Parts: sequence; structure tokens; C-alpha cells
Amino acid sequence: MRPIKLSIFQKVLWAFAAIALIGFVWLQMSNSTNQQAENPAFRADFELTDHRGMMQTEADFAGRWMLVFFGFANCPDICPTTLAEVAAVMDALGPDADKVQPLFISVDPERDTPQQLAEFIPLFDANIIGLTGTADQIKRTSETFRIYYEKIEEAASPDGYTMGHSSQLFLFDTQGGYAGAWPYGTPAEEIVSDLRARI
Repeated sequence: MRPIKLSIFQKVLWAFAAIALIGFVWLQMSNSTNQQAENPAFRADFELTDHRGMMQTEADFAGRWMLVFFGFANCPDICPTTLAEVAAVMDALGPDADKVQPLFISVDPERDTPQQLAEFIPLFDANIIGLTGTADQIKRTSETFRIYYEKIEEAASPDGYTMGHSSQLFLFDTQGGYAGAWPYGTPAEEIVSDLRARI
């Protein structure tokens, strides 16, 4: 079988194709770098009232890892399930639980007063701190943490509405920097294993 000889025209076409491929790869890498620069890892940043009526900021938890979950006290499923998982995580950590502070931040400031959270939070674990604030404070906090929430009209719910919201469980390091997140439904055992590897 005779070897295939490329014409000069074909060689030029292949050269252009190679240059185009290299350019495409470079452009993709450049875009990825730019996106990382535009979206750096974020930090915990909030000023909210806890379920005991005390003002709290991220600085109050410096030196501890923070487990942060957004939800609301009237939530029928996702919030109580996640808080129960968080309580199981804290219990399983044993002595290491002192290195972790779980926080529940309300996305329903209209109903979730400190008094309401004071009845709701202790149902799960005494070490979980519930946080709420004004509508403006919650909005600013949601933007910092890059989470979604919205009020949804629903006649069967208390006061005629429920809340749609992001359901992941965030982890922040001892300096308040974002360290990761687990999606809703992640087993407590998996979270504990991950935490132990970090703390």
C-alpha cells in the first residue's frame, strides 16, 4: 500500500486546524481563569439576631468551623430533616463538636422572630444557633452567601405562604472562609467523615 501524500493545500488546511485548536484551548483556559478571578471563594459575613435575642456576627465564631443552613421554622420537610442530620453530626463528633458551630439562618423574617426560633431550634440540638433579622438583613445575608429564597403563596400553609430556598449545608473554616457544601440529603456519616478529615 502506497503512503498517502498530502498536497500543499491540505497541509495548509491541517496547519490552520491545529492553530485553531490551540487557540480554542487557550481561550477556554483564559476564560476559566477569568471566571475564577471574578468569582473568588466567599467568606461568611452577617449581622443577625440569635434565638436568645443577642446580636451575632461571623466574628463571634472565629476559631470554630461553621455549619450553616438556610431555612424557616414552618418548613414541613427539608429544614427539619437537615437540622436533624446536623444534630446527628454534632453528636457523632463527640469531643470534636466543640470545634464546630452549627447555624440556622432564617429566610422568613416575617414569621421567624427570635421568640419563634427559640421554640423551634431546641427541638433539634441545644448547640444549634438560630439567626434571624429584618427583611433587609436577610436579603444582604443571602447575597453574601449566594443563596436563593422566595416567598410562595400557598393557601394550605400557615399565614397563606411558604418559602422556597436553597437547601445545601455550607461549611466555613475557622477564619470564616468558604470550605465547601453538601447537598440536601447527604448522610450524617458522610458529613462527619469529611469534617473529621478537616478538623
